[in-house]
Amino acid sequence: MLAVSAAALLPGCSIVSPVPALELMKAASGAVHHAILYGPSQATNTVFHDSGDVSAVCIEYRPDGHIVDLVPALQAELKKRNVDSRVYETGTPLETCKAWVKYSATIDWDTALFGDEYHPYLRQASLTLQTGNGRTLATSQYRLEGLLEAGKWSSTREKLSPVVSALLTGD
Repeated sequence: MLAVSAAALLPGCSIVSPVPALELMKAASGAVHHAILYGPSQATNTVFHDSGDVSAVCIEYRPDGHIVDLVPALQAELKKRNVDSRVYETGTPLETCKAWVKYSATIDWDTALFGDEYHPYLRQASLTLQTGNGRTLATSQYRLEGLLEAGKWSSTREKLSPVVSALLTGD
């Protein structure tokens, strides 16, 4: 008891808070805030037609996408689901591949919690799976929505994961 009293009287930082409930609330709110901003994403507006057995796709590269990790994240999620992928320039004839993934994406800029530098983040992405003759097999989207913008600072790959799953399975 004497050590606690002495520590409370020391100038500077103290490891004993005069209001432990306040410290607990601050820690809990920080954890909840982190969970919301880095929380799970979900696929929306999915339209799924039988995609058959897609084992390889071509990805149409869009240089205006402005998200440097979008194509690598997309390829990693396809690979996770045993789908090989190759990237081609826009305008490559559709007949080059049996299946294509085309995408569009929107980024936004903001500062992270307790940060002072602006960073880009994926705000919206649309994926479309097509056959080599242009028939649409599936479409799905990721869209940052809601007042809390759950998942805002999640990685691009974490945001695309449920969208790629929906594109290939409809779920």
